[in-house]
Amino acid sequence: MEQPRGEAAAPGITVAVIGTGLIGVGWAALMLARGLSVSAWDPSPGFAERLASQVEARRAALAPLGLVPNLSRLTAAATLEEAVYGAGFVQENAPDTDAAKRPLLATLDAATAQGVPIASSTSALLLSPLVADLPGAERFLLGHPINPADLMPLVEISGGERTSRATIDRAVAFYRSLGKRPVVLNREVAGHIAGRLAAALYREAVALVEDGIADAATVDEALSASMGLRWAATGVHLSYHLGGGPGGLAHYLDHLGPAQERRWASMRTPALTPDLKARLVSEVEAIAAGRSVAELEAERDARLAALLRALGAAEARHG
Repeated sequence: MEQPRGEAAAPGITVAVIGTGLIGVGWAALMLARGLSVSAWDPSPGFAERLASQVEARRAALAPLGLVPNLSRLTAAATLEEAVYGAGFVQENAPDTDAAKRPLLATLDAATAQGVPIASSTSALLLSPLVADLPGAERFLLGHPINPADLMPLVEISGGERTSRATIDRAVAFYRSLGKRPVVLNREVAGHIAGRLAAALYREAVALVEDGIADAATVDEALSASMGLRWAATGVHLSYHLGGGPGGLAHYLDHLGPAQERRWASMRTPALTPDLKARLVSEVEAIAAGRSVAELEAERDARLAALLRALGAAEARHG
């Protein structure tokens, strides 16, 4: 499939993309491919040329999904105030630290037209403490993508204590217009949903390596050839429901729940000591087998596009 299409993006809308690192580039590439105009700003010198080059480089990843970024709609603003002027939505992607986010969000609140939603891509910080004292706190939200942001469908949305329901609803509609699959958290939590699930899985993957159960390559192969495929098709909870046979999840929990609890009890949190970090780096470099990060990203993106097309075709058949 191509990414879920949703409705067409609002014609004529300009999105301000603030911060043009890895996530900002992904957002800009997707928005430009969906027909939006992007006004970008980043404090780093020479960002305009770098951004245009990196967005252009995303063509190869997006083309299999029928998406082509239109660079003629990209504007590199000289100032943050210029970037947000006239914008109908703001996507902020600054470094994920309180020191970087707090003053930037305050500046965005002061510079952005009243009522325009301001979304942060933060993966680890809570929104409420960052915007608690801002006059426009009700129009801030977290809109957290998964890297690569232009390919992965998920956007995790959560509001702060003062975020309005209207802001959340507008963000959901906006992200759907980009072909994204937004999920809304009932309350904010560090790491959101996907990040916490990934952290739990990575904790055990590292422990398996540290305990000598398997090397990193074997752990990756075991996951890719099993749960990685199954969870992509069903998610976690439905997967265990199917694991219970005709009796579903109730049967699974009654009969296999104790075994699950024993596995949970046997798990631990490894410490990332210098020796363990060196071991992990060495084993992952062996998996890379001399391929550069750019080469590995291209291989990943091609596989992701193929999976998205296949899943989309299945959804079209089965609903």
